[in-house]
Amino acid sequence: MHEIDQTGRVTVVGAGLVGSLLAMYLAKRGFQVDVLERRPDMRREEIGAGRSINLAISTRGLHALRQVGLEEEALRHAIPMRGRMIHSPSGELAYQAYGKDESQAINSLSRAWLNKFLMSRAEATGRVRIEFKQRVQHADFQKGVLEVVDEASGSTREVRTPVMFGTDGSGSAVRRELTALPGHGSAQEQLSHGYKELTIHAGPGGAFQMEKHALHIWPRGSYMLIALPNEDGSFTCTLFLPFQGPVSFESLQTPAQVKAFFEQQFPDALALIPDLVHDFFQNPTGTMVTVKSAPWHVDGKALLLGDAAHAIVPFFGQGMNCGFEDCVVLEECLGRHTRWQDAFEELFRLRKANADAIADMAVENFVEMRDKTADPRFLLEKAVEKVLLNAFPGQFLSRYTLVSFSRVPYRLAYEVGAIAGGIVAELCAGLTRAEDVDLQRARTLIHERLVPFVKEHSDGFGLAR
Repeated sequence: MHEIDQTGRVTVVGAGLVGSLLAMYLAKRGFQVDVLERRPDMRREEIGAGRSINLAISTRGLHALRQVGLEEEALRHAIPMRGRMIHSPSGELAYQAYGKDESQAINSLSRAWLNKFLMSRAEATGRVRIEFKQRVQHADFQKGVLEVVDEASGSTREVRTPVMFGTDGSGSAVRRELTALPGHGSAQEQLSHGYKELTIHAGPGGAFQMEKHALHIWPRGSYMLIALPNEDGSFTCTLFLPFQGPVSFESLQTPAQVKAFFEQQFPDALALIPDLVHDFFQNPTGTMVTVKSAPWHVDGKALLLGDAAHAIVPFFGQGMNCGFEDCVVLEECLGRHTRWQDAFEELFRLRKANADAIADMAVENFVEMRDKTADPRFLLEKAVEKVLLNAFPGQFLSRYTLVSFSRVPYRLAYEVGAIAGGIVAELCAGLTRAEDVDLQRARTLIHERLVPFVKEHSDGFGLAR
């Protein structure tokens, strides 16, 4: 029944990063795509600052852009970050490379620039029409009807569509309607931490005032500050703090308290943030949520993708990468099926376990970034990991490398991480220097534990690195 008609119209709800890219994928297949976006057109109107959290685009996201010919242009606006630069309270710096060498980097990219770029390129296909200030109020999936409020005029209209895609973010209206149906569910878990955006401006002549090719972290146990480089020489900083408690957003109520906190905990950053007090009190405090829902579709009528289906916290830099990968997998499913329902069912089967895995890894990575990156034992384990990656290329694999620098399914990366972590922990027992690691014993452990696992799941590990 409900065959895929590639000359037909479909509707995408949400013109964010995933929705705009999805529209391009659908247009490429021949569909006419109507996109409904709740916000104004960010290319024409200034949308409030303070919520950007720069993107870290890596292998998965770049692969998705490559399929529609946009990778090179995106990389021209990106800054490679080859590792973490750890800032101690006394201002000392320690660098931790992300990969086995300089070629493995994640890329800092402006969320606003990429969103504008994708919307413009989607419209340039001639098959995509984006309508702004359109809020979905209700969806009748069986009838294929969306009730839409025009935010500019306040009027309500019905939009008829045979198929709708919900790419409207973690607070998705389409998911809300979907989860009201029998057999559908959604669980949301809000982090007890919030975030606040701050800015380190460029120095004279657009100079970077800190190392350009690094993600900067000020780890302080239960909280942290991070900074990502921008094209114009500035850094977007994000302060992650508990909402409540002795050191929290709740405890920082006056300019004097904010300045004293930064003087004590982030003195080297404070010297570079002249607008600290203004930005702290003007910019909103953001919340972070993990969303796990199931199933993501109803018959062949509607499908959730990206944050609407599986929002994750930003600490592995994979939210957009994961959402873009959804588009790649959907494209493959549409190529294999003639009915929408079959394509949607296969997509959900292929993606659900992987989305859950990266959601869990993102929360774990938060603890690692704010707490462990300053721990000598953790630093030793990371150094040993790097020795093993270089000594046993293709045989020793790390979780971070697989997540950021390959397209191996997230679930397999998660499981490899557990095995590799166990091997590293054993090799570090009694060790004080990474150079002294017993490579003979390492080889034995890798061949006993990691190599058989990779062989058993060879299909997943065959994906392009």
